[in-house]
Amino acid sequence: MISINVNGEDRQVDGPEDMPLLWALRDVLGMTGTKFGCGVAQCGACTVHVNGQAVRSCVLPIGTLKDAKVTTVEAVGQSEQGKKIQQAWLDVEVVQCGYCQSGQIMSAAALLQHNPNPSDADIDAAMSGNICRCGTYVRVRQAIKQAATGEKVAMQTIPNDAEAVR
Repeated sequence: MISINVNGEDRQVDGPEDMPLLWALRDVLGMTGTKFGCGVAQCGACTVHVNGQAVRSCVLPIGTLKDAKVTTVEAVGQSEQGKKIQQAWLDVEVVQCGYCQSGQIMSAAALLQHNPNPSDADIDAAMSGNICRCGTYVRVRQAIKQAATGEKVAMQTIPNDAEAVR
């Protein structure tokens, strides 16, 4: 048995030390908010926080987590930044298919925890490892800006003007 602290609770995982954290969370602990995407730490769907840092859980062996604190999307709303991110995601209507969103939210929350007033370049750099098949990158940036500033960000839309189309 390996003991890991997940969302503030010590949990026992019956698995080998090289088991990826993603599988421990999903298959052993039944926490399915963290998603499997690529399995090689390239897409960001499996992002969680380990000691406040955004990490890819699909390649992180549970045997390396001694004394670490893991936070998943199930608990991100317990922090002030997490609450702001979740509300901004709703306000800006970021989600389309939703599959990548838990990883996106975890990366955004880690960004704001370490940089409460990020520039566009900061946001792009922090979010660059999170792939969204639906292409909601503009909305993700808008939601992060809203969460950072507290100001509602107007959604960018394509003009619905017949003259502009001609």
